[in-house]
Amino acid sequence: MPFFMNTSQLHDYFKSTSGVVTDSRKLKKDCFFVALKGPNFDGNLFAESALEQGAKYALIDQKKIALNNDRLILVDDVLKALQELSTYHRNKLKLKILALTGSNGKTTTKELIRSVLDQKYTTKATDGNLNNHIGVPLTLLQFDVNTEIGIVEMGANHKKEIDFLCHIAQPDYGLITNFGEAHLEGFGGIEGVIEGKSELYDYISKKRGTLFLNYDDPLQKKWTSKSPHYTFGQDQEADCPLEYISKKNRPLTLKNGSNQIESQLHGEYNFPNIAAAVAIGKYFDLADEQINRGISGYEPRNNRSQIILKGKNKITLDAYNANPTSMEASVTSFVNNKGNKAAVILGDMFELGVHTPEAHQKIVNLLEQTDLDKILIAGKHFFQTHSQDMRIVSFESLAEIKDYLIQNPFDDMEVLIKGSRGMMMESLLEYL
Repeated sequence: MPFFMNTSQLHDYFKSTSGVVTDSRKLKKDCFFVALKGPNFDGNLFAESALEQGAKYALIDQKKIALNNDRLILVDDVLKALQELSTYHRNKLKLKILALTGSNGKTTTKELIRSVLDQKYTTKATDGNLNNHIGVPLTLLQFDVNTEIGIVEMGANHKKEIDFLCHIAQPDYGLITNFGEAHLEGFGGIEGVIEGKSELYDYISKKRGTLFLNYDDPLQKKWTSKSPHYTFGQDQEADCPLEYISKKNRPLTLKNGSNQIESQLHGEYNFPNIAAAVAIGKYFDLADEQINRGISGYEPRNNRSQIILKGKNKITLDAYNANPTSMEASVTSFVNNKGNKAAVILGDMFELGVHTPEAHQKIVNLLEQTDLDKILIAGKHFFQTHSQDMRIVSFESLAEIKDYLIQNPFDDMEVLIKGSRGMMMESLLEYL
């Protein structure tokens, strides 16, 4: 039963495995099972079983379990050991790491950047949205000696969280997609969001790394005086000046000089996300053809700005998550690009704290100003809003909307579906 005080020794054991697994239901041969604890589970209890099912080693922090098995590696704190191991591994690899955060568009932007950089470099990135104090270490441990650029997505719902993740990943480059009204409950308001997200730029600026800055955003533009940077945006003074071309019911297009860049994305709110990927491609010396191939090759999925055809209905499924900023942007873009018959189905926005009633009412007020044919809103927060507009029908639960759609089916309609992850708005697809 080894007891490791030395992270380099633990790293030697990790290197002899097929990679880290934290879920005993997803074991693979010769993996390194890491016994994390949560509010409703204790991975230590599954460690011996994990070894029996093919794991090579298991990292645990319960001494009584470690007796008489030298493949159970005992540490004081499994999570802390995982985080320290990932930082050690990151530094051994000596690769370039680009970190990104922001209130909206993180995952879409990350996937666009990966798609672009993949055209020239061996690139690995955060899988899905594994972007917290557990996900970031797991991401770092997926990088290997062949990885030339690692992309690390960082999420946060309170201050000092991004700073903590930066000290784990130690990024060389940073990008903040935007500052929006997300996780207001934890950040305490929009000023807290700005301060919390800016911890990424603070960290990278201190180590003299490079910031990728949206030159159209005044909050980001001010960083040009504080750190090495590369700017992008519609401002022609940017290092990577771009023109945004939007045509009704057509995917977004950008121009950089004479180079026209076609995407598969809809929604004007995606312009800065694409622009960031184009700029990063230019910074890392990709040819125009490589950048174009990377952008055009990215197809939105996982409930993020997906276009789905069901019968005669055309559905924009943007239901991975929602906050007041992204909800307003999605509704506005949808209304500007819709055809003759159009509807929206919106679900509650979570983690807004004291801002919850005002935020939901503001969206209802916006909906009243549109020329949409049907407006369905669901969830206990939207249900408490008020409106005299007869087009707006509110439901306390998603189940009630499903019943409504069975009784009042949509036909030949363009539909936007959006709501917070916990609402599971994608479950409405089978009723359209």
